[in-house]
Amino acid sequence: MNAHQAPEGYDRYSFEPFAVTADLAVFTLREDRLHVLLVERGHEPYAGSWALPGGFVLPRESAEVAARRELAEETGLSVDTVSGLHLEQLRTYSEPDRDPRMRVVSVAFAALVPDAPEPLGGGDAARAQWMPYGTQTTYGPLAFDHDRILADAHERVGAKLEYTCLATAFCPPEFTLGELRQVYETVWGVELDRPNFRRKVLATPGFVQAVEGPPRLTGGRGKPAALYRAGEATALHPPLLRPEGRSTP
Repeated sequence: MNAHQAPEGYDRYSFEPFAVTADLAVFTLREDRLHVLLVERGHEPYAGSWALPGGFVLPRESAEVAARRELAEETGLSVDTVSGLHLEQLRTYSEPDRDPRMRVVSVAFAALVPDAPEPLGGGDAARAQWMPYGTQTTYGPLAFDHDRILADAHERVGAKLEYTCLATAFCPPEFTLGELRQVYETVWGVELDRPNFRRKVLATPGFVQAVEGPPRLTGGRGKPAALYRAGEATALHPPLLRPEGRSTP
């Protein structure tokens, strides 16, 4: 019996079939704000509504392969951009009536894009656009249960900034500590103490690595800032916990 042959006596049709989709909550920083990638649906159901990019998993695909393929097809992002994304599985959404077409189970992913290019609609998407996160007055309720998926993804990313080096995935290959701090402030929605943040980052082994060469002018009135790249560490010891009661205006 080969790997794709059912065992003797097993009826593969004894259970109602259902489809599997891969959906993505893709975040980036633009104009000092957290943005999420949304697509306008070109077909029913929810034609004309905004949704997370994604689509059906093909029979010979893994969910992650399908997620990257659908992201490229629906947004026009290059294969190199999509293949290089930080992508991690969020959770599975399996409520029976979440899709009016049939029983559909979604494997959702969270993705981070530094220096995000402008997307172009394609596939089933009429258009794709970066939207400021949390501005539902701009894009309205999302299709299906994508509002829930997006909220869960934002919470996951915010929590992982405390215990991992994930923040560097939002940054270009070489970045200043000010740019790294901005990631935390933007995702968490808080204002951080600059000297304290700098001290904690530089005291954490493997978090960042100094780049040799001249510092970078940051556009402000201060002196040029030193450049860093992501270090070899994946976890933060000790964690960099978000402060309470210091919301940004």
